[in-house]
Amino acid sequence: MEGGMRLASPLQTRSYIQHRVWVAPEPVLRPKPGLYQRYFKRVFDLVFATLALIVLFPLMVIIAIAIKLDSPGPVLHVQKRLGKDGKIFNFYKFRSMRADVDHTRSHREFARDFIQGKIAPIDDMDDEDRIYKPPMDDINITRVGRFLRRTSLDELPQLINVIKGDMSLVGPRPNMWYELEYYKTWHKRRLEVLPGLTGLPQVRGRSRLRFDEIVELDIQYIENLSFWLDIEIILQTIPMILTGNGAG
Repeated sequence: MEGGMRLASPLQTRSYIQHRVWVAPEPVLRPKPGLYQRYFKRVFDLVFATLALIVLFPLMVIIAIAIKLDSPGPVLHVQKRLGKDGKIFNFYKFRSMRADVDHTRSHREFARDFIQGKIAPIDDMDDEDRIYKPPMDDINITRVGRFLRRTSLDELPQLINVIKGDMSLVGPRPNMWYELEYYKTWHKRRLEVLPGLTGLPQVRGRSRLRFDEIVELDIQYIENLSFWLDIEIILQTIPMILTGNGAG
């Protein structure tokens, strides 16, 4: 990264429901973001996401039709997620779950235990087979949804989030808004940049990683952010999607 050192402003975020503001206890010295992060990353995101949306639009129409034929409910699933500096934004996915089931409570309990390191992986005979995921997913996921999740095609509508400026192509994956409540102080560093469609954890294990391992990789990405690192992660994401390796 280029430039001198500056005193980083403490992150401030607002709880989605209770509107409580937290401030990091102490500002720390961090490198000033380079030119790519400040200017060119956004241009790269816009150009790449727009072209991808144009090319993939026919496929997205086919997916939308398949979702409607497979189960009743909307095509898109909209969630409130944590963005840069704790800003809440509408996060788009193709619906992969039954529309008549509200699994917010069970997911919130899973997220709490996962973030706090209190949950064991599924199929945990060895590190290669372990996967962390909410136990209710297999019960409520649709037939089309199972395929979409395995191939990560349910994430395609997030190209709209990238164009809107809520997300970047590469960055930490955005958590649900309520998960901030369970963050340790050092976890909040992952909110220093825009969340991404893919990131370093997605090419280093995906659903096989513990939450602390995910955040460590996110911080590693933030501290080494560059154009070539973004390109490397995007290129490594493609075979991960094609093979479904580590998908939850």
